[in-house]
Amino acid sequence: MSENPTTDVAEQEQTTEGSVPTETEQAPQRSTRRELLEREGEVAADFLETLLDIADLDGDIDLDIDGDRAAVAIVDSEEGRVPRRLVGQDGKVLEALQELTRLAVQSATGDRSRLMLDVAGHRAARRAELVEIARSAVSQVKETGESVDLDPMSAFERKVVHDEVLAAGLVSDSSGTEPRRHVVVHPAEDDQTEATSDATPEA
Repeated sequence: MSENPTTDVAEQEQTTEGSVPTETEQAPQRSTRRELLEREGEVAADFLETLLDIADLDGDIDLDIDGDRAAVAIVDSEEGRVPRRLVGQDGKVLEALQELTRLAVQSATGDRSRLMLDVAGHRAARRAELVEIARSAVSQVKETGESVDLDPMSAFERKVVHDEVLAAGLVSDSSGTEPRRHVVVHPAEDDQTEATSDATPEA
């Protein structure tokens, strides 16, 4: 038995305080990426539901996770259709509403949000259209061996095209400045660098 029990206790406490928590002990404090995205979706849904109520507009909220981001959609409800003016010309109102929603999420969570908002299926329909545009450009490039410039697009639209071009085995990058920034599709043998800023857009 130690002649100095006080020293033994102090040493034991020091050892305990200085020890590194095991991974198991730390685990409960960590939130998974999916949980964080689900939290983003819930905050966004609350914000949008309040907005619809204030504006006295119809619409239900659907939540999902699309890859590495939360996906929120305002869809038609039993009470009525979602006003298409929430999309606006060329989706400009939708883009603005998405930014407001992201700011609301950031304010509540403290983290920057990259959530994607859709209204009345606008983005889903546009995505399908963009896939066809990308496939047509890929076919043209393969046939002619020359690069093809597409029309100006938003960051979301360019991302869809980049993904489709990459899946087809070709390369693409973005050229120009907003609002005239567009995708250029190149032959596979061209020593082109894939677009990085648009492949994972912040918008």
